[in-house]
Amino acid sequence: MNAAPGAFAEDGYHADPDDATLTGPGGLAGPEPPGGPGGTDGTAGPGVLGTLTLARSAVDRAAERRTDTAWLDAAWAEPGTRVLVIDDGQALTRFTAGGAELVFIPPPQAPPGVRFLLGVDAAGVVYFGVLGPPPDLDLDPDSAAGVRLASLRQAGQLLGDRDAGLMTHAVALANWHAISTHCSRCGTVTEPANAGHARRCPADGSEHFPRLDPAVIMLVTDPADRCLLARNSRWPQRRVSILAGFVEPGESAEQAVAREVLEETGVSIGEVRYLGSQPWPMPHSLMLGFRALAAGGQQIQVDADEIAEASWFSREELRASVASGDLLLPPPVSIAHRIIESWYGEELPGAW
Repeated sequence: MNAAPGAFAEDGYHADPDDATLTGPGGLAGPEPPGGPGGTDGTAGPGVLGTLTLARSAVDRAAERRTDTAWLDAAWAEPGTRVLVIDDGQALTRFTAGGAELVFIPPPQAPPGVRFLLGVDAAGVVYFGVLGPPPDLDLDPDSAAGVRLASLRQAGQLLGDRDAGLMTHAVALANWHAISTHCSRCGTVTEPANAGHARRCPADGSEHFPRLDPAVIMLVTDPADRCLLARNSRWPQRRVSILAGFVEPGESAEQAVAREVLEETGVSIGEVRYLGSQPWPMPHSLMLGFRALAAGGQQIQVDADEIAEASWFSREELRASVASGDLLLPPPVSIAHRIIESWYGEELPGAW
C-alpha cells in the first residue's frame, strides 16, 4: 500500500515519506475556507470546489526575473522590499479579531539564510522569503499584540489572498531547501540558484528542482449517495476524513484513486471525476481532489494497518454525528473539508 501522508497532511496528516508520519486514514484528507477569484499570477478562478484556501494568490511570481542577478540585487536593496522569514514551516503572524496577516521585515533586518524570490504585487512591491530564525522585532506593546509564529494549518484560513499565497510559496521552498542540501549524484553540497527555485551542484553542474509529491484525495459515494469516511489507526477516536494516498511511479491519478480505495477499504470503484487541487507544503504535497462512485452491495474491509475503521454516511447521519460530537471532520484549511462540503451541499463545521 502506498500511504500518502501528504494526502492526509491536509487534514492534519503528514505526507512526506521522509517524515514517515502518516496521520490520515491510510489516505484521508481535509478542508478549505472561502477565497477570492484567481490571482494576478495566472491562477485560475474558482472551480468546482471554489477557491481553495492555500490555492489563493495576489502576487505575480515574476519567474522571468529569477535569473536576472542585477534586478534581484537591486530589488533586495530597495527599502520598500518585504521579506517573509520562514523557520520550521512557521512565519511571524499577527492575529486579530477578524483574521490574520503576515509580519514582513525590510531586507536589512532579515537573518542570514537561503533567500528566494516570491514575486511582485500590483503596486510593484517585491517579496522575498528567507529560511532562517525569526527576527527579534523591536515592537511596542500595541504592535506586538497578537504576533506569534504560526504554521499554515494555524493561519492559512485566516490570511488574505496575498498572504496565503506568499506563505504557501515560501513554506514550500523553505521545506525543500531544508532537506535538499547535497547533490543526489555525487554528494557535493549544492548552491541555491534561480532565485531559490533550484539548486546547482558546483562539482558536476547538475540542477536540482523543488520536490513535489502528488497525492490523490477522494470522496467515495455509493448508489444511495452515501459518503465513505474513515479513521486512521493513529488518530484519536471520532476523527475522520476522506481517503487519500500518494500517486505511485508510472501511475495516473485516476489509477491511484482506485488503488488506494481498494487497498484501504476493500471497495471497488468505477467512475472517477476530478474536482480541483491545492498545494499542501507540509512538507511537499500537491493534493488532487476527486469524487469516485462505488458499486452497491460491497462490504467494507479496512486494511487494519493504517485504517482503523470506515463507514458509509448519509447526509442526515453525518449531520447528526457532527452535531452530537461523535465525528470530527477535517479543518477548513484542507481540501478534504471542501470536498465533503461539496457533497453535503452546505457548510459543515470542522476542526481537529
